[in-house]
Amino acid sequence: MHIGLFLIQLTVGALLFGHGAQKLLGWFGGFGVQGTAGYMESVGLRHGRLMAASAGANEMLGGALVATGLLMPLGAALVAAAMLVAARTDHRGKGVWIWNYGYEHVLTNAAVVIGLAVAAPARWSLDNVIGWDVHGLAWGIGAAIVALIGGGSVLAIFRRPDAAITPNPAAIAA
Repeated sequence: MHIGLFLIQLTVGALLFGHGAQKLLGWFGGFGVQGTAGYMESVGLRHGRLMAASAGANEMLGGALVATGLLMPLGAALVAAAMLVAARTDHRGKGVWIWNYGYEHVLTNAAVVIGLAVAAPARWSLDNVIGWDVHGLAWGIGAAIVALIGGGSVLAIFRRPDAAITPNPAAIAA
């Protein structure tokens, strides 16, 4: 069981870290903050640079915490909040399945990280090494609530009410 949990947390966390690094730093073929800013605005978020930087930072920090198993509920909350915003902006109105740019992928990411916050961490997680007992149903529910508040706040404050459902791909790196 520990190998399975470790494989999930390492893979999902590392990929989320990389996804955030694309937005924030332009690594792994990403556009960095400047290039991602136009896309953020094209999916209906005001202050594109701020949104690109915060999404990238959430995904990088959250991904690193999930991958290492350090403060798993915090990492889960950061990632799930970013996934909520993505689901309600970039994937909005496109159905469930990713082949149609739907929210399947972001919902899966959010469910996996919240599930990891509930499950006991892998034997090799930093929480386990340090001796921190930060997992269980209450921790998972807490992470989900924090994600809903955080992501919901971003949507309430930064989403334009007149935002189009379909983003403009030409806005990337504009």
